[in-house]
Amino acid sequence: MTAETSTAVREINADEITATVAELCQAATHFLPDDVVAGLERARDSEQAELGKQVLIEILENVDIAKNEQLPLCQDTGTTVVIVELGQDVHIVGGSLTDAINAGVAKGYTEGYLRASMVDHPFSSRVNTKDNTPAVMHIEVVPGNKLKLKILPKGGGCENMSAFKVFLPSAGKEPIVDFVLRTIEESGGNPCPPLVVGVGVGGSSEYAMYLAKKRRPSSRRSCWSA
Repeated sequence: MTAETSTAVREINADEITATVAELCQAATHFLPDDVVAGLERARDSEQAELGKQVLIEILENVDIAKNEQLPLCQDTGTTVVIVELGQDVHIVGGSLTDAINAGVAKGYTEGYLRASMVDHPFSSRVNTKDNTPAVMHIEVVPGNKLKLKILPKGGGCENMSAFKVFLPSAGKEPIVDFVLRTIEESGGNPCPPLVVGVGVGGSSEYAMYLAKKRRPSSRRSCWSA
């Protein structure tokens, strides 16, 4: 017996993925999501402290400069984290998915004159790869015949302030909230502002950390669906 399906297998060329990732890498380092900009504007308008208001004004000026002059928002253009939702009915042709993504990161960072921070053999020789590869990829197979890519350039400042803790099942919500607030307070000014806090709860240790990145809504400029 043959089961029929209404979803046709779809081919996506690896070259298209490479070109798209290159574009997203540059967009993600040049543009803040609209909701983040709106939040900064609200904070600027409501801030009572003179110093705090001035900091927010300068952050928003930096946003405009980056957008208008095509300059990175921050000199630390980060480790390239790529979150992939791959439809089970998608067939990648012309190369492998991971190779296409890494080629896109290399193209985006070199042609966009973005700082390359990744090194080979990080525990020994630490030789810079010069194109910010390899990317950190999270690939999830989902129903359908579409491919969705999200790019998150995660800088060392926020990465160094990441924290993880295992709680007993009986702990409840309050200790988790306390841990998140304490982590933010102890981080102080070490991560570059503005802070967007990602929290992942549940699953294994690596899955919880992945959730903290995945759940952040992306701007259209750093997210692609085909």
